[in-house]
Amino acid sequence: MARRIEKINEGWELEKQGEMMAVNLPHTWNAQDGQTGPDMYFRGECIYRRQLKKPELKKGEQVYIEFRGVNSSAAVRMNGTELMCHDGGYSTFRVNVTDVLKDENILEVLVDNAPNDRVYPQRADFTFYGGIYRDVYLIVTDPSHFDLDYYGGRGLRITPEIDGENAVVHFETYSVGEVERILVSVAGVGETELTLETRDGKTYGKGSIALPGVHRWDALNDPYLYEAMAVLYRGGRAVDAVTERFGCREFRFDPKEGFFLNGRPYPLHGVSRHQDRLGVGNALTRKMHEEDMDLILSMGANSIRLAHYQHDQYFYDLCDEKGIVAWAEIPYITVHMDTGRENTVTQMKELITQNYNHASIVCWALSNEITLQGVTEDLMENHRVLNDLVHEMDKTRVSAMANLFLLETDSPLVSLPDIRGYNLYYGWYVGDMEDNDTFFDEFHEKYPDTAIGLTEYGADSVITLQSPKPEKGDYTESYQALYHEHMLEMFSSRPYLWGTYVWNMFEFAAAGRDEAGDPGKNHKGLVTFDRKQRKDAFYIYKAWWSREKFVHLCGSRYHDRVEDTTEIKVYSNLEKIALYVDDVLFAEQEGAHVFRFWVPIHGVHRIRAVGICRDSGCEDGVCKDGSCEDRVCKDGSYEDSMEIAKVDAPNPSYFMSLDKVRNWFDEPEDIGDSKEGYLSLDSTMAEIQATEQGAALLERITGQMTGKAAGGMGEGVAIPEAMQKIVARQPLRKLLQQGGMELPPEKLQELNAALNQIPKVYQK
Repeated sequence: MARRIEKINEGWELEKQGEMMAVNLPHTWNAQDGQTGPDMYFRGECIYRRQLKKPELKKGEQVYIEFRGVNSSAAVRMNGTELMCHDGGYSTFRVNVTDVLKDENILEVLVDNAPNDRVYPQRADFTFYGGIYRDVYLIVTDPSHFDLDYYGGRGLRITPEIDGENAVVHFETYSVGEVERILVSVAGVGETELTLETRDGKTYGKGSIALPGVHRWDALNDPYLYEAMAVLYRGGRAVDAVTERFGCREFRFDPKEGFFLNGRPYPLHGVSRHQDRLGVGNALTRKMHEEDMDLILSMGANSIRLAHYQHDQYFYDLCDEKGIVAWAEIPYITVHMDTGRENTVTQMKELITQNYNHASIVCWALSNEITLQGVTEDLMENHRVLNDLVHEMDKTRVSAMANLFLLETDSPLVSLPDIRGYNLYYGWYVGDMEDNDTFFDEFHEKYPDTAIGLTEYGADSVITLQSPKPEKGDYTESYQALYHEHMLEMFSSRPYLWGTYVWNMFEFAAAGRDEAGDPGKNHKGLVTFDRKQRKDAFYIYKAWWSREKFVHLCGSRYHDRVEDTTEIKVYSNLEKIALYVDDVLFAEQEGAHVFRFWVPIHGVHRIRAVGICRDSGCEDGVCKDGSCEDRVCKDGSYEDSMEIAKVDAPNPSYFMSLDKVRNWFDEPEDIGDSKEGYLSLDSTMAEIQATEQGAALLERITGQMTGKAAGGMGEGVAIPEAMQKIVARQPLRKLLQQGGMELPPEKLQELNAALNQIPKVYQK
């Protein structure tokens, strides 16, 4: 068979702003500056060049260059002739270079990640790395071959149809050139010859193979994959072939009982993932993709939201192999552009065409938080077009959307796709953790026949920041852990949620952010940007989701403690924990997931937590019959240990900046006297807004706050009525802190004094 494939990642030259450098692919020019804040973040055009020797060709053979990902626009030239342009930084595209090939060639790719008004994404809370950041291949084919020009696909679509214990697998091919016949086989099952039809200069094949006693793809339980091969014949011989793996499964979304896989409930315990890491940007190696998958699986997650764009084919392959249920989406995000509709359609066609055969994918998402600046008719029509396109191209999966938490639930956009999720950040950006519970209870009561999930939620933390009294907005590892404890409890009593997705599994670059003394990053990850540290919150998910027995002591990075009696918190999926202080048994506790002990401290202490195994076959914590799974200590126990120390003064490294260092047990900063019957910093937003002078003062303050929140994503946003009610009950002092405007004492006193001049308005 004639198809030959060669990876051409080596020996490239990059021209950036007049400077030349030698590079190998994958490569991004923003690996450093895209992770350090907005000031140095280069967005513009660079040129990649490579010498390319003409391969030996038989008569009529075609030569393609395949790009797996170039962000965000690319113009491809061979020997000075421009052959094609591609808009969209996350999908595969190919260029036929046959007609311009010489013996020695110069391949040039002009890559541009500069802002424009036609290609998504343009505004979002992540870095738009520029470069050729995925593999590049040279492909030589027979003149008759499976089509390589149709939206980056491989020319073979596989659609399993299950009926009880059996299945029929339908095959569709599209090819070019003279085609005599096409045979499709399934390894270990059989083969069939497709029925061919020629139209519009292409040949289309259709056929099916029965799978009696079908072996289902059953996610983590049994991610079984079949392998199919399609072989194209011309002149009595095989001249091209493609292989694809596929899985046979059934699923549905139930508005009352959540997600079902192969006829049984299978709640989706998910995380979201961006494709970058520290010092590398988005130019990940296969080993890095594998490490990401291993970390996700080790936490016990069974689903991944692949945000906010098409990911590497290798990662979709890993989802298939490992049994991960995947959400796939295009980067139609944050702000709608009237001039961008064509690009959304093209990116959706590429996403579906290139990923149709992946068993892991259950939905195609139309957009993410696209209503930041409101809903227009053009935005609605764009979504109707995409929704119809999804149903036209794939009748086996559902359309989906992730809605901004500011979007009113009665918006027609919410009910447009087959399923929907909301991105909620109550307990972080605004409101309290319990507002998440209220939102879903009210939504489910009002729309009991609508499938709803939680597609984003999270809280930022920097692992160096610690507190014995964590509170919203402090960026501590401690608060993040408390937040996720609450969210998991909330999920456990709401089975109608078809899925939940932590934002985010890993810290990632967000060039517009400047927070917590570490600019250029979103710190909501459960794992650090370099993948070296798992935060405490990682382990509360492991306690709820994983079958691998473990014990984790929280607060190991909170070494220096000023309190006389400190909380020692343990996360585990065992039911009994024994705590030892300086190797002496302090206490034992039975429970689930979270275990809290209050320990008096003085000097330096060694803390050790031991979980007792209670599997069947264990007696008094000792495994008697060898039935315990995974790692088991010789006495049938699991443990973790750490050191803490009693100190006289707080450790400055536990705070965002030195001017915020204070004893956690001190009273809040002195803001001056507050007059009875008058407003103050501790007045709620509702109390302040009830007065004309207070409302004017708030308008000036909140304008500054929204411009800073979430890397500037809050700028120009209208706050809906439901959100206003939540904001109204918050004290102004807390909102200032959470909005990134924690003022020095003298400014707080000045603001409080101004409020003290405004009498309260008492309302019935």
